[in-house]
Amino acid sequence: MARGAALPSARAGTRRASRNHDNRADLTRLPLLITAVTTVRNEARNIAALLDSLVTQEPPLEVIVVDAGSEDATRDIVRRYERDYDFVHLYIRGGTRGAGRNFGVSKARGEAVAFIDGDAIANPFWIRELREGLRTTDVVAGRTIQIGYRPFEDLERVELIVEGSDVTHPSTNLAYRTSVLREVAGFDEWFVTAEDIDLNLRAVRAGRPIAFRVGAIVYHRTRGSVYDFLRQAFWNGAGRKQLTVKHGALWRHYRPLAMFRQRTTAWSLLRLLAALLGYLGYKLFGRPRPG
Repeated sequence: MARGAALPSARAGTRRASRNHDNRADLTRLPLLITAVTTVRNEARNIAALLDSLVTQEPPLEVIVVDAGSEDATRDIVRRYERDYDFVHLYIRGGTRGAGRNFGVSKARGEAVAFIDGDAIANPFWIRELREGLRTTDVVAGRTIQIGYRPFEDLERVELIVEGSDVTHPSTNLAYRTSVLREVAGFDEWFVTAEDIDLNLRAVRAGRPIAFRVGAIVYHRTRGSVYDFLRQAFWNGAGRKQLTVKHGALWRHYRPLAMFRQRTTAWSLLRLLAALLGYLGYKLFGRPRPG
């Protein structure tokens, strides 16, 4: 069967079923429309794999790709999917990752938005699992599995626990009810990184705890070189400094014993050093928070 014919027919069948549905039926049982939003720049090597993994997800689904000025073939690849699938949409929007995601949310028709990165691949049941989680809660995080260079795969995330929720769940595998995104004013576009931690922190403090869905799996590529790995760690450190500028000291929310139990390797020490440099660098030279 041709690629462009498979899902549209399934979606059409869903639409026909909806039109013929008995008016007395409980409309709350209808499937939740989820919009998958990804922001990309120069992801020509990876974007087809991501879109292949999204167009086969359980409907109803909308896919929005926000391109931040790619100089490679990223847009051409996305446009091919846009022609083949009526639920895939490409937009051009510059700015920070938070700005791109806010723009994607503004275009979304879904009752919920699922965020994923351009260099990731979704498990075939990713949307189904997120949809199940969103039946009972407003924010759902899934399990992110790192793939790529093995030493980078094994590095663990440093958790930050606020109001009983881990707010460091990354936005490469995170779903929000659209109404909650509006309630907490979306991503703060000032952040260079850690915009997802800031969003999660504000949601949790607004009484929206984060549920974890182990079956909602995303495979995320590690950085392909030592330079990219250290650069990512540096900017992650800068983002952590931005968090303290906005929210004050957050040290009491870390779990020191859990951090101590994490396996220490040369790579984890290099990551820590680069992050500290980023933290100090932003403290000395970073752009102040507006207003």
